[in-house]
Amino acid sequence: MTLNSNASHTSHHSFILTGIPGMPDKNIWMAFPLGFLYTLTLLGNGTILAVIKVDESLHEPMYYFLSILALTDVSLSMSTLPSMLSIFWFNAPEIPFDACITQMFFIHGFGVVESGVLVSMAFDRFVAIRDPLRYASILTHDIIGKIGIAILTRAVCVVLPVPFLIKRLPFCRSNVLSHSYCLHQDAMRLACASTRINSLYGLIIVIFTLGLDALIILFSYMLILKTVLGIASRTERVKALNTCLSHICAVLLFYVPLIGVTMIHRFGKHLTPVVHTLMANIYLLLPPVLNPIVYSVKTKQIRRRILHMFRRRKDRA
Repeated sequence: MTLNSNASHTSHHSFILTGIPGMPDKNIWMAFPLGFLYTLTLLGNGTILAVIKVDESLHEPMYYFLSILALTDVSLSMSTLPSMLSIFWFNAPEIPFDACITQMFFIHGFGVVESGVLVSMAFDRFVAIRDPLRYASILTHDIIGKIGIAILTRAVCVVLPVPFLIKRLPFCRSNVLSHSYCLHQDAMRLACASTRINSLYGLIIVIFTLGLDALIILFSYMLILKTVLGIASRTERVKALNTCLSHICAVLLFYVPLIGVTMIHRFGKHLTPVVHTLMANIYLLLPPVLNPIVYSVKTKQIRRRILHMFRRRKDRA
């Protein structure tokens, strides 16, 4: 199925999403693992949110930021869920043009939000270690709310032009996308007109959001390390660094797959399409699954509260 270049801007257009490249008959085998991953995402992040809401001792800046991260992870997963279900559960890979660019907006938008949340969590750890006595007075509820609004506003502002940049392009080539969800760079390559503006804008977004955020996080940890090394007690140094381990894992879970996907897209054109699809799915599906596990294992207060909840349920049973 291809798109007519004379009607490139009508709402009747559609794209064809790809499940397992070259093996459409195997899509059903991915249905259950994907369903399991989505279930884990909802259960894990839902548990984190419930624990933080119920336990008043967790009503601190660090855990408020963790709640925002959990909500972002759920939202990012839900952005890909409709197209994943249609392909792997219902064998319906076609997605309307407008639905595709809407999904594109939410996927890229929540990606930018997650990056911003990770920066905020790095700032939280810096304040907690650098100035623990003023930690609660600096990161008040009002300040955390303003940070959350700023993160969301930035994401909307930088990603909002993307759907309009795609809609202006004529699509007269194949309309088969290479992933099971819609991405800007994936749809852009199918256009039969110059995509220089799209490419330039996409590069600017990456540099001034994800790239800049990564540098800020790195700089924050340089300052944190400098502060920790200035602590006289070895026990206190270890304790301070332990409070950062969960966040470091979350940062690695977000940025390592992102860098991997970027490198494969740029330098891995000789690799099979299955590798591209696998890396793209890992980038979007793995962090929302693993972040709650990391925080549950590495954060003593959350781990203790979750175990307490399970004990209470067991006693009631």
